[in-house]
Order: sequence, then C-alpha cells, then structure tokens
Amino acid sequence: MFGLFKKKKHRFHGKNRKLSVDRGILVFEHTGDVIQAETVLKKSGWRVRVMGPPPEIRTGCDLVIEFPLIEELNIVRELKNVHIMPLSIVPVTAPLLEPVGLFQIKDFGNYLMVRAANMKITVEKESHKIVNISGGGCPDVPYLAYEMVGKTLAETPRPRELGHTLCGYALELAYEELLRKC
Repeated sequence: MFGLFKKKKHRFHGKNRKLSVDRGILVFEHTGDVIQAETVLKKSGWRVRVMGPPPEIRTGCDLVIEFPLIEELNIVRELKNVHIMPLSIVPVTAPLLEPVGLFQIKDFGNYLMVRAANMKITVEKESHKIVNISGGGCPDVPYLAYEMVGKTLAETPRPRELGHTLCGYALELAYEELLRKC
C-alpha cells in the first residue's frame, strides 16, 4: 500500500528520448521560475526536462518543463511547498523543441570554447580558467560574465545559480559540457 506514494521512475524511450504521449508541460511566467522548478524537481528525483514550448503558447524566450502527466498532482504539490507555481499546466501530444541544440566545441590551441545556443564560454585548457563569456541578448549576460570570468571552472558559481534567463540556462549547459571535457 505504501508503494502508491513512492515517486515513479519514468523511462525515456526512443532515440529522441521523448516521453510517451501522456506528457504535460508546466508553463511559468518567468524563465527564472522554470530554472528554480527544474532544480527542485530534479533534486526530489522527478524525471523532468526543460524544453521549448509549442508555437501556439510561445511568447518569446520561453522555456517549459515537460513531465509525466500522471504525476501532475504530486509535482504541483512539490512545487507548492517551495512557493513556485506554474501559470498553467498543459497536456502535450505534439513534439516540443529542444531549448538548446547541439554543442559546438572549438579548440583554439591553448583555449577551448563551448557554444550552447547563442552563449559561449571559453577556458584556458591548462588552468581551466574562464577567459571569456559572450553571446546572448539577455540582461543577465554581463553579470554572468562579471561573476565568472577570471575564475576556474571549479571556483566559479554555476550559471544557473546566477542567471534567470534563457541565456543563463544556455550558459549552464555550455558550462556542464566544459566540465565533461576538462
């Protein structure tokens, strides 16, 4: 009986790792809310993905959280406990957009640059010191660069802890790819 209250582990299947047709998306007012909600849900063991919304509900640089629709009540309860509430919850049957496509990695001899979407982060290979952050048009990009440039990958705060926009989210993905490469 207590097994009914355990979080179910949902498996992605197929080469595109899409959930079955029983998916929903959590729509939030701000990208920062999406980033916070993803952090909370993943820490609690939920299998969720940040995606681009379908065109009919897109309003700009939007992100949504894809989740197993059958878990809607449990997921909403989890978010309510930390005071992060979606504007709406929408069942989804159409494909969602990946928020950031493939990484582009460029080797410049002593430096390695990773690009995710329109954000780029460059490090010195030997020291892992961040030497440049560029791209994007979001208002938090200069702040991200100010806080991260000059520090090593190990010393710098994670972009997701500093930024609250799509650019900050893309920079986090590029940062994670650099961690794997270095």
